[in-house]
Amino acid sequence: MDPNDAMRPNYALEEFHKERQQLIGEGLTEEQAIRSLTALWNVNNNAERVRWAARQERLEEARQQAKEDATQRLRNLRDEEEAARLEDRKKNKNKYAPLKHTKIPTDPTILLAQYAIRRLKTGDYCELHYFTNKGLDDAMASTLVAEPDALVMLPATDGIHSWVPAAAVKDPKAAPVTKDEHLTWEEFNEAAPRIVTFMKMHDWPDDRVNMHIQFWMAIQAHRWRHSPDLLQQKALLLYQSQQ
Repeated sequence: MDPNDAMRPNYALEEFHKERQQLIGEGLTEEQAIRSLTALWNVNNNAERVRWAARQERLEEARQQAKEDATQRLRNLRDEEEAARLEDRKKNKNKYAPLKHTKIPTDPTILLAQYAIRRLKTGDYCELHYFTNKGLDDAMASTLVAEPDALVMLPATDGIHSWVPAAAVKDPKAAPVTKDEHLTWEEFNEAAPRIVTFMKMHDWPDDRVNMHIQFWMAIQAHRWRHSPDLLQQKALLLYQSQQ
């Protein structure tokens, strides 16, 4: 109990008669006995207050220390968790790579022959055949060969099937390539937009890309393009192949 809340008793009351009589027996008057008992209570209460204050101070210090210890443990735990997260991000970068909010692709994937890709990267001439539907089909077929040392059966020109090394099939140059001047207009229309797309993908300069676009647009707009004379139409394809 907090001694600061204690009520000093009235030693003049009948209930303290015995205590007063003990002091009166030692030669004090009743009034002196009351004052002595009151003074003794005050001394004891003051001492209790001092001890209470000291005890409360120690308790408050202990509570404060416990609070600081808990705060420090929580801070250390957070630091350890943050260090673990940083280490995890460093080791598993793909796990934390930002997601790209892109639309689901609806266009078919165009798989180009490796030979054509190399030519585009170096900026060298590449036959339009590789960008036609036929050329793309050849490129797709070459990727289906799983083992480079395997043999595959292919039909020959005489209709007889024969076994040929898979490596030859995988090499785009081993497949028949239609020269530009021998393309049909349909094949030319398949190839031209695709090669422009791949030029841009392989960082061709804009002026070079635009030059090809303008040239092929001019070919398409030429009056011979829709001429009833097939020789004139073929002459345009021959002309564009020689540029």
